[in-house]
Amino acid sequence: MAHPLIIQGGMGVAVSGWNLARAVSRVGQLGVVSGTALAVVLARRLQLGDPDGCLRHALERFPFPEMAARVVSEHFIPGGKASNAPFKLTPMPTLQSCPALDELTVVANFVEVFLAKEGHDGIVGINFLEKIQLPTLPSIYGAMLAGVDYVLMGAGIPRAIPGVLDRFSNGAAAELKIDVEGALPGEEHSTRFDPASFCGGRAPKLKRPQFIGIVASATLAMTLAKKSSGRVDGFVVEGETAGGHNAPPRGPMQLSPAGEPVYGERDVADLAKIAALGLPFWLAGSYGRPGRLGEALRLGAAGIQVGTAFAFCEESGIDPVLKRQVLAMSRVGTARVFTDPMASPTGFPFKVAQVPGTLSEANQYEARERICDLGYLRHLYRRSDGSIGYRCPAEPIEDFVRKGGCAEEAVGRKCVCNGLPGTIGHVQVRPGGIEERPLVTAGNDVASIAQFLGPGRESYSALDVIQRILGADGEAGADAAVPCGGGQPAELGRTVS
Repeated sequence: MAHPLIIQGGMGVAVSGWNLARAVSRVGQLGVVSGTALAVVLARRLQLGDPDGCLRHALERFPFPEMAARVVSEHFIPGGKASNAPFKLTPMPTLQSCPALDELTVVANFVEVFLAKEGHDGIVGINFLEKIQLPTLPSIYGAMLAGVDYVLMGAGIPRAIPGVLDRFSNGAAAELKIDVEGALPGEEHSTRFDPASFCGGRAPKLKRPQFIGIVASATLAMTLAKKSSGRVDGFVVEGETAGGHNAPPRGPMQLSPAGEPVYGERDVADLAKIAALGLPFWLAGSYGRPGRLGEALRLGAAGIQVGTAFAFCEESGIDPVLKRQVLAMSRVGTARVFTDPMASPTGFPFKVAQVPGTLSEANQYEARERICDLGYLRHLYRRSDGSIGYRCPAEPIEDFVRKGGCAEEAVGRKCVCNGLPGTIGHVQVRPGGIEERPLVTAGNDVASIAQFLGPGRESYSALDVIQRILGADGEAGADAAVPCGGGQPAELGRTVS
C-alpha cells in the first residue's frame, strides 16, 4: 500500500481544523483534523454565526437530517452571538450516555471530516487522545460516517481502538473500557455505542480506516502490534520535542534547573525494534526542518509527522493575532516552549508556548478563577458507596480535595479544556466581562517557524511548508484555500510505496 511522506499532526482543539487538513490532503500528503472536543467546537462555531456557511453546508450532507436540524436549532445564532456574550455550554461527558451530547459529538466529527475531504481525492485522518475516553466511541463513529481514511491515537495505550474500528465498519456495537481511579479488583466500567440504535434501526457498513498508534517507545509499539483488539496499520514515533502532550520520562521524574522533565537515553525509541514489527512508521518531534525527511527515510521510516510548522500557517485554526505574535517572536529569536510537568490534568508533561498575555504567564493563570465547566479531562473515581464521581486537578482545589484528590496534585494545573479553545478564538466570557486566556501549545520547532516566511511576507501557507520539506520549487497546483464544495487536488510529493 502507498503511504504519505508527510503526516500533518493533529493539534490542539481545532488548530488542525478541516481547512488545514484539506490544504495538506489536496497536495498528496495526509491531512489530519484534531478530534479533541469537536462537540464544543461545532457548537461554538455555530454560535459565532457560521459566516461562510460551510458548517451548514456539511450539516445538510449528514445522513440523518433530523439530527442535523436539532444541532442547528440548538446552537446556531444568525449573525453570531454578541462579542461580550458567553458561549452556551455543551453537556459535560459522563459515564452514563447523554443522547444530546452523543448526537452532537457524532455530528461534529462528521462535519469536520466531511469538510476536510470535500473537493479532492486525497486522504484525511483524525487524531484522538486516549486520555479523553468518554467521547471516543461517538467521535470515531461520526468520523467514519464521513469516510475518514486514518485514525491516529496517542497519549496512552489505545489497544481497544482497532477492534472498535472493525466493529463499527460492520455496523456492530462497540464497548470501551474506562479508567476509574480507586476501582476495586474485578470492577470494570465501560461506555457503549450502538450504531444500529443511533441510526434508528439498521446501521450502514462503513469503510474501516487505517489505525496509526502514536508511541514514544519500541515497547509500546510492540504492545500495540501484538496485543491490540484488531489490526494496527502503523505508528507515529514521537520524540519529546513534539508539541502537546509528551510521554513522561522513563523512571522517576527528574526536573532540570528550569523545572522541565529530564529525558535521557532510555527515552529514545529503538527504531530497529519498531522496524522489525514490519509496519510502516513515521518520525515526529522537530522533523519539520529541511533535510529531516531524508534523515527519517534513511532510518527506515515511511516519512515524518509535522505539527508545529503547520500550526502557525495561514490555514490553521490558531487566532490570527496569536499567529502574528508567535511569528514575530520566532523572527527575533524569542519564541520558545516550556515542557510543563504540571500544566495538564492528564499528568503527562505538556508543551506550553511562552506567549505574553496567555496562560503561560504565571500572573495570568493565578488571576484566573478556577472553574471546570467543559470536563473533557476530568478523572473518574470510585466513591466510597461504589458510585462514580468526577474530579479534575484544575478545578477549585477545595472541590478537588473534597472529592478525595490530593492538594499537591492540583498545584500548577491549568484548565486545558478552556485554554485551548481560546487559542482558536473561541474565548469564553465570564461574569463581569472577564475573558478566558488562551493556552498555546507547540513543539520546540516554534523557534524556527520564521524560516517558512518568504521575502516581504508576514505569513506562510501549508503548501509553503510542504514545498520546503520536500524541496519542491515554484508553484504547485491550485490554491490551498478552496470554498466549500469546490476545487481539485494538486499533486505534490504524491504518496509513495
